[in-house]
Amino acid sequence: MPPIPPLFVLQVPPLAATSASAARQQGSFICTQAAPQVYLLSFSSPPDNRLTPAFNQTFLLALDIIEHRLPKGVVVTTSSITKFYSNGLDYENAIRDPNFFPNSLFPLWRRLIAYPMPTIALMNGHAFAGGLMTAMMHDYRVMNPHKGFLCLNELDFGAALQPAMASVFRVKLSMTTFRNMVLESKRYPALEALKEGIIDGVGSVDETLAFIGEMKLTQKAQGKSYGKIKEELYREVIKDLDSGAETPTVLATRDLDRNRRDVEARKRVDEYQAVIQRAKL
Repeated sequence: MPPIPPLFVLQVPPLAATSASAARQQGSFICTQAAPQVYLLSFSSPPDNRLTPAFNQTFLLALDIIEHRLPKGVVVTTSSITKFYSNGLDYENAIRDPNFFPNSLFPLWRRLIAYPMPTIALMNGHAFAGGLMTAMMHDYRVMNPHKGFLCLNELDFGAALQPAMASVFRVKLSMTTFRNMVLESKRYPALEALKEGIIDGVGSVDETLAFIGEMKLTQKAQGKSYGKIKEELYREVIKDLDSGAETPTVLATRDLDRNRRDVEARKRVDEYQAVIQRAKL
């Protein structure tokens, strides 16, 4: 039998100044039907599926097409790059672009966390930083038991956690697990991630399909209130995502307060040192 064609294919738009060869490296999103009403959305943006504006834009469009052009079902996202689910942001470019978080990344996460069908992140390889955050915006997570780590490694490259990045972990994980993730940059293999409740199962496509069947997710997807229930379930996360444009002001206020407290602390230390010095005279 000839291979079943994909339901649709989207090319990740190349940067305006790239060459033809570079354009071919931008990658794609390919949607296939892994089972009746189970949509497998496989993405590939070499070398490691960074969350660039072009990638996020294409991801959003794929979700829109599934919702508005296909029967209700379950969406499973995975990577066609065997080593990585996603290695997170293109950090240097992201922090230079004032529009990246409020107009690109947060809208994608907002779409995922309130998506009106069940969503599963099938993590075939590493999911670091923003890549893990993207997986957490899904309803469920299944991970390759033989390869890959989950990690929030912002501490390693000096990045702060924005409110919209942290709240999903507070809602979905224990604070002890979240603490170990962010203050220790702890790397979790699949079995430990399962024990800590970061993922819901281990395996590949076959195990994910079995999980969908056991949980009756295709049937649950038919409920008219599915998305509305998720909006209430994750309202704290959604509030932080919707307030993304205000984040620079919030962080600037925190910086000012931190600097004030630092000045006060230094003053107390200076006064203490002065008392000690006088006592020695």
